[in-house]
Amino acid sequence: MPDWLEIVLRTLASIVILFILTKVLGKRQISELSLFEYITGISIGNIAAYISLDLDNLWYLGIVSLVVWVSVSVGIELWTLKSRRLRNVVDGRGTVLIRNGQLSKQKLRKERITLDELLEQLRQKDVYRVADVEFAVMEPSGELNVQLKKEHQPLTPSMLGWTMSKESQPLSIIMDGHIIKEELQLSGHSEDWVKHELKRHKLKLQDVFLAQLDSDGQMTFQTPDGRIYPEPSSTSPKDRVMSLTGQLQEELRRLEQLSQSDKDRRTYESALYHLNQGIDAMRLKKGTEN
Repeated sequence: MPDWLEIVLRTLASIVILFILTKVLGKRQISELSLFEYITGISIGNIAAYISLDLDNLWYLGIVSLVVWVSVSVGIELWTLKSRRLRNVVDGRGTVLIRNGQLSKQKLRKERITLDELLEQLRQKDVYRVADVEFAVMEPSGELNVQLKKEHQPLTPSMLGWTMSKESQPLSIIMDGHIIKEELQLSGHSEDWVKHELKRHKLKLQDVFLAQLDSDGQMTFQTPDGRIYPEPSSTSPKDRVMSLTGQLQEELRRLEQLSQSDKDRRTYESALYHLNQGIDAMRLKKGTEN
């Protein structure tokens, strides 16, 4: 057999073997790697190259080495699931770099991270001031996770005491002009319903690049040229102001209820009173204009 043909066959065999063994190793091997997984990945790649190109040695010895590496890796992963001590040795432990806005110079030296590198990772998390950070930990994978102080965290509905409706994952009913029957079955609709929706928006199935059904039962169609049906509705500035003032009303009522002194309670009552007066005046003006 010619050498070039043998190399082609060996390479194809290496690809198939690597694919199978990577499936055995699991998704962690292609995500954030621990130190041992990093070493395993490099070693497996080198052995695969040996199988493909080294014509002077027996190729099946490389496969034996691959099987041993994968067996040891899977065995250690199963062992770490049962032993916390081994998990700390193999995967490592997170290192707290910032606590209550204060940097730990000793921990930065231990992880061999410069201030420039730390600030860069903070900026990637949309954090620009170290003093705003309550807690920052360097994970064993090298990723920096950050928790901001409460006064600097984004406002959420739970902070305002609001109860929000549950949101489910949108279902992709149509992709590349084809109906995805599994997704359609999950939606509880039929193909006739999809055809009716297409007809309502004057669209053909083959003209739809992507169609998704959200948790409110609204179907959104996108065509290859970038058009969206139905077109997103735009809200006027006045509607946005009314929405924001409504949220502010709820927040003032909540703060009023949580007040621990009469002085604070009167302050929130006064602010809510003047806000309501402004809202009533705005509504009256809007009604007069209409």
